[in-house]
Amino acid sequence: MPNKRPAPRTFVATVEDRPGVLNRVVSLIRRRGYNIESLAVGSTETPSVSRITLVVQADEDTARRVRASLLKLVDVLHVEDLTSAPSVIHELALVKVFAPDHTRNEVLRICEAFRARMVDLSPATIVLEITGGQDRIEGLLEVLRPFGVAEVVRTGAIAMVRGGEAKVPVPGSQAEEVAA
Repeated sequence: MPNKRPAPRTFVATVEDRPGVLNRVVSLIRRRGYNIESLAVGSTETPSVSRITLVVQADEDTARRVRASLLKLVDVLHVEDLTSAPSVIHELALVKVFAPDHTRNEVLRICEAFRARMVDLSPATIVLEITGGQDRIEGLLEVLRPFGVAEVVRTGAIAMVRGGEAKVPVPGSQAEEVAA
């Protein structure tokens, strides 16, 4: 019986915004032999803090070890595995699809059905922008394939816990002041 591939796990790491931090995080995951399926990094509401969202194939035990290893890095402030938490996980994709005059209206109807928006138009192609979960983006791509998908660019997943307060206050943030 073939080995079942572990499910993707979504980790969010809050880190000090310093040179080399991303390299150390990625190197740690690489050294452990895990493949990063998705990686997104951006600033947060706190000027000196960044947020890294990693999607890694991992079972429960591996996920625990990944989280523990990340927490050992000096510049990592907090790590959370959002896989089982009620959360919003989205990505952005730009899709360039062939759409000459005779198919353009049909492509635009598909775009509407998926709540994507047209961001560029040329005589031969349309560039669409779609945000949402991985399934939604994959669904749009599947429907557009018969028209000819010329190019796809995806951001990778970004994630946030739904509702309530922030789980862990970040040093110097409003959440820290409220928690105090």
